[in-house]
Amino acid sequence: MPERDPARRAVVTGLGAVMPIGNDFPTYWSNLVAGVTGTRRIQSFDPSAFEVQIAAEVLDFDPTKAMEPKMARRMSRFIHFTMAAGKEAVEDSGIDFASMTQEERDRVGVVVNTGGGGIEQIIDGTHVHDTKGPRFVSAFAIPALSGSMGAAMLSMQYGLTGPVMTQVAACATSVIAFHDALRLIRSGECDVVLTGGSEAPVWPMGVAALSNMGALSKRNDSPETASRPFDATRDGFVLGEGGGVVVVESLEHARNRGATPIAEVIGGALTADAFHISAPEPTGRGQARAMTLALRNAEVTTDEVDYIVAHGTSTSLNDVTETRAIKAAYGDRAYKVPISSPKSMIGHLVGAAGIASALAAIGAIRDQVIPPTANLHTPDPECDLDYVPLVARKAKVETVSVNGFGFGGQNAVAVFRRVVD
Repeated sequence: MPERDPARRAVVTGLGAVMPIGNDFPTYWSNLVAGVTGTRRIQSFDPSAFEVQIAAEVLDFDPTKAMEPKMARRMSRFIHFTMAAGKEAVEDSGIDFASMTQEERDRVGVVVNTGGGGIEQIIDGTHVHDTKGPRFVSAFAIPALSGSMGAAMLSMQYGLTGPVMTQVAACATSVIAFHDALRLIRSGECDVVLTGGSEAPVWPMGVAALSNMGALSKRNDSPETASRPFDATRDGFVLGEGGGVVVVESLEHARNRGATPIAEVIGGALTADAFHISAPEPTGRGQARAMTLALRNAEVTTDEVDYIVAHGTSTSLNDVTETRAIKAAYGDRAYKVPISSPKSMIGHLVGAAGIASALAAIGAIRDQVIPPTANLHTPDPECDLDYVPLVARKAKVETVSVNGFGFGGQNAVAVFRRVVD
């Protein structure tokens, strides 16, 4: 990270979300605190022939509330989520891009990451090609499937001509978005960055592949209890979809326009396991190192962390490894700091998992309440930390660390705190 300038502190001023338990941030947050789960039988296609028939889908969602109907028809679902969450975040922040000069918009960036982008376009386009012929394949298929198009569309919507970035890092990717936003603010390259992630992976091939891998829960008869991170009876994660965007800006810029910061991004770190395409390195060394380096970068100690938003996927390997990693990074403090997993309620949103967790961290700082880990009735003896089971907890929440760990051993941690002078 560049040498710090106190005037270049990065604060959050607007929140937007499209999630399986709410199509806007207030609904998402209230349901998260209430322990509402969004897993149900798959509705986007007929799952009858599938071993896994459940997912956490976004329902009753209308993309034309955030983009023109013609463009909505041409673009992918992950882009729809990006545009809706981005619109909400911008409106929530009160920022007026239309009144900015061109030079001011040159200093506004967009970092919206994804794991897979519009992969359904490949499936649908191949089907059209094979059944109707090449002349009938959509001319918009390539832009619609591009992982960078969510960020690009958001920049075009508001005329933002600063850096537009998309990184693909599986389940860690939208935690990395905050790392990049912080770099852009701290370096002085940007005054504002629209930051987040989006994913729409609930399609037949994805469900079939992850099911065949043995990664997904098979609790078709009890969808709402299927995702149970850190529970001894867990049998895999629930695939989910959604997106989120937050407005991150320099504290100076926020104050100059009279905005009230909600939280501050104060640090982050990235590491790699270099171990396996899907399994975490068993000792948790890479994950622990990411946590330690993130706190060092944020200039806070483990004793100052009031809440950890866990990656907490509900798989046998991840939950045990993450527990080991937290112990390695935090020492005795690991047994005292509250930890919870939003995935217990919204499933695993892959490229949007990190933004879902970051929104939980920001909500916890704003409202001084820690969302629970739902469905945690029988703790795994190897997962023996304080995972805030079943019921939200009122607590002093000043500093929160967010974990995101992806396939291929990509580890990302971001640190947030209450804004203090």
